[in-house]
Amino acid sequence: MRLLRVLKIFFVVLRFGLDEFLLAHARTRWLLAPLNILLFWRDTSAPRAVRLRLALENLGPIFVKFGQMLSTRRDLMPADIADELARLQDQVPPFPSAQAVALLENVYRKKLSEVFFSFDETPVASASVAQVHFAVLPDGREVAVKILRPGIASVIAHDIALMDIGAGLLERWWEDGKRLKPREVVAEFEKHLYNELDLMRESASASQLKRNFASSRLLMVPEVYWDWCSSEVMVMERMDGIPVSQVDKLRQAGIDIPKLASNGVEIFYTQVFRDGFFHADMHPGNVLVAADGRYIALDFGIMGTLTDTDKHYLAQNFIAFFRRDYKRVAEIHIESGWAPAATRVDELEGAIRSVCEPIFDKPLREVSFGRVLLRLFQTSRRFGIEVQPQLVLLQKTLLNIEGLGLQLDPELDLWKTAKPWLERWMSEQVGWRGFLKTLRTEAPHYATLLPQLPRLMHQRLTDSGNVQIENLLGELLEQQKRRNGWLMLIAAAAVTAAGVLLLQTF
Repeated sequence: MRLLRVLKIFFVVLRFGLDEFLLAHARTRWLLAPLNILLFWRDTSAPRAVRLRLALENLGPIFVKFGQMLSTRRDLMPADIADELARLQDQVPPFPSAQAVALLENVYRKKLSEVFFSFDETPVASASVAQVHFAVLPDGREVAVKILRPGIASVIAHDIALMDIGAGLLERWWEDGKRLKPREVVAEFEKHLYNELDLMRESASASQLKRNFASSRLLMVPEVYWDWCSSEVMVMERMDGIPVSQVDKLRQAGIDIPKLASNGVEIFYTQVFRDGFFHADMHPGNVLVAADGRYIALDFGIMGTLTDTDKHYLAQNFIAFFRRDYKRVAEIHIESGWAPAATRVDELEGAIRSVCEPIFDKPLREVSFGRVLLRLFQTSRRFGIEVQPQLVLLQKTLLNIEGLGLQLDPELDLWKTAKPWLERWMSEQVGWRGFLKTLRTEAPHYATLLPQLPRLMHQRLTDSGNVQIENLLGELLEQQKRRNGWLMLIAAAAVTAAGVLLLQTF
């Protein structure tokens, strides 16, 4: 089977002229001309990016997903290739209904009629990893049943192994191979793809997102029915709505389109900065709009996470950017370690200004985040800034938001919509509200630690030995004479204790 797959890949590479990538190195470029003569039957008149997209579509769903992931890596891909790969669509024929039924009966160890009151064997959606059927539970609840493709794990394993071989060849023979690190890209893709194969993981992600937006007026997330879930099957609440891409139908339904676009921006920033947990696959096929104007999120296979440190630096970057404070943007990059410590602030500031200044005061239809990100990545490479892996999914999501915004309201002012939200968030994080919130969170820890301080200090002194005790006590007495150190310590402990008691009364 692997041999046949290798032969097919080899044929597709030759058919679409992708040997151009492999033989582009100075040492092998001379082979292109004779190879083109031998393969006279093929048509290589289309641009290389178009031929690459067609080849990936021809190779099947796993390669299509790989191309989609590559389209988000504008830090690695040339602009023409990234733009073309962004056109890839994950449209895959469904697998036979008989296989779906057999898989469900194997998972539940029951006849399907004993599990569901009714089950529609015609799938409503089909993608590279799974497909979705509608059903009704015994208690009458309408559900969507997501079923993993049979045998998909072995298909992925074979294709990933072949991709890794191809990436190794590219790294060795393509002149840009070492800089673009294709094997690292394949490894990153493999990690995300295998995460999608565990539907229990996806169910947990959906459940977490629903909890984060439990009382939201902006976003709805389907409920997960855990008793029917497994690693191969996910059963969730069936959601009814209008696809977000059908703008005319949304208008006919009385949806306020500009408000819908603005709400989408707020949802994005809430997920990223409030929760540090965001839906990273928000393309139009995964978003519906309910009758009351709320968004409905679907498909939770790809989720992104950010640490508190990431969120803090990102928020500072955004706010400085919205204020056109490019010097602060440069300083934040250096402070966070994203840029080398030896980077000159004024040079980085000037480079960032040249990229960002032209896009202000323009409606969204006149701004391409893809182009802006491309120029930022080019600037990053010049200054030795490495793109942070945890921010790649964020970049992908930002591009999805751009696409949705353009569809809904080309006049949307992304900057004015986002700036007040971020400033309010920063105030809550670093202002007095943030101080109280942190103190309240840490209060139980302080309440446990403070009574132990005398014992811990005595234990430390005892363990040090008599000579060290005398030295330590002498040092403490000297500090007391010079700075009234013990008074300061007692005062600090008293203030902390008072704060703990105060917070416990809130």
